[in-house]
Amino acid sequence: MSNRQKFYIDGAWVAPSTADTLDVINPANEEVIDQVAMGGEADINAAVTAAKTAFETFSQTTREQRIELLGKIIAAYSARLGEVAATISEEMGAPMALANAAQAPAGLGHFMTTLQVLKNFEFEEDIGTSHVVREPAGVCGLITPWNWPINQIACKVAPALAAGCTMVLKPSEVAPFNAILFAEILDEAGVSPGVFNLVNGDGPTVGAALSAHPDIDMMSFTGSTRAGIEVAKNAAPTVKRVAQELGGKSANIILDDADFATSISRDVFGVCMNSGQSCNAPTRMLVPQARMQEAAAIAKAAAEGVTVGDPNAEGTTIGPVVSEVQFNKIQDLIQKGIDEGATLEIGGTGRPDGLNRGYYIKPTVFSNVTNDMSIAQEEIFGPVLSLIGYQDDEDAVRIANDTIYGLSGYISSGDSERAKALARRIRTGNVHLNGAPVDNNAPFGGYKQSGNGREWGAHGFEEFLETKAIMGYNAAG
Repeated sequence: MSNRQKFYIDGAWVAPSTADTLDVINPANEEVIDQVAMGGEADINAAVTAAKTAFETFSQTTREQRIELLGKIIAAYSARLGEVAATISEEMGAPMALANAAQAPAGLGHFMTTLQVLKNFEFEEDIGTSHVVREPAGVCGLITPWNWPINQIACKVAPALAAGCTMVLKPSEVAPFNAILFAEILDEAGVSPGVFNLVNGDGPTVGAALSAHPDIDMMSFTGSTRAGIEVAKNAAPTVKRVAQELGGKSANIILDDADFATSISRDVFGVCMNSGQSCNAPTRMLVPQARMQEAAAIAKAAAEGVTVGDPNAEGTTIGPVVSEVQFNKIQDLIQKGIDEGATLEIGGTGRPDGLNRGYYIKPTVFSNVTNDMSIAQEEIFGPVLSLIGYQDDEDAVRIANDTIYGLSGYISSGDSERAKALARRIRTGNVHLNGAPVDNNAPFGGYKQSGNGREWGAHGFEEFLETKAIMGYNAAG
């Protein structure tokens, strides 16, 4: 039995409590890669017990000990970087170029960033006669998605380890094999038994058991808003902390003084990257209503330059979406866009020409979209762009904020001060000015139904700490 049919609990690969397995499908060809074990409540109980026992000692480790541990993990991860990339590409469809350049290195980047945070973090301070200390939050339950799988695992596990927490990870069952590889890396690096535990399974069974477990002190969840609500409900009776990074429907305001050709072409690619499967993708492009036709022509030309194909083929820009479920959801929403009256500039339903197997989506651009249409309000999670017209800056801000989500925003302008002023008015956790990329040191997270709490850098590290005030610590005598 390979590790793909086992769980990593208390420092060992163990057989699951059930005989249930799930076929993991290669989305590029719809063939079974392998099977993954699907756990049950007994597996979660065993993993939480191991993590709770390990917390007694791991929480007392020194900063220096945890710095050394992160360094060993970075070395072990680096040695298997190519294997991580290939695994992610096979199970979720990212082109090898993207897997090698971004998907696999993203996880490594979070460990490197967290290492620097740990080296410089102030865990204690004096306030008057009191002494305030920041301590590990406890045993953490981590649930992660399939779209940037090891990125989301690492941006939780790295700060949790650095803070002195122990944890149980439930990765997505759709793309679980990178998580198993990640567990092997942590084992090779010498993470103590019980500190990190991995149980595979589905949300309603394993995810719910983890969220509801009374010995879990904190839940950190990344995924859909619908699933995040269930995690919060399951966690509520035990009043545990819940940090969530959920869905998005990010507005991308192209101001009238922006370079349209540069900004629109760049951001069409941004929407399509990773086959559109990014929660912060700039999927609502807001353009001056009077220049809708001009913007649509640029967006159409840019989409024509996106090559959809086999993740292993040379020149592929985007691969398939992750599953048949996602494929069908995206097809339905593209059809809704057509039915609700948006102008289809390019793309549409069905697979791209020449791709008869695999979950491939045509890069799709709609113009003349209104913000009440389904394609403007629902998270499509595919390479689909909606062009929405606005009258002036006030109207652009209104439309940008007219959504249940608030994860990211984008603004392009030839006037940096104008862009900065508008950025302050967008109700989102992140705003990108003139194509600025994400920053591992900056906090990542959302407003409204895009979640609560923050990940990445020092702000993400603080999520895994509790604050204690010791009164009279500095009192005279």
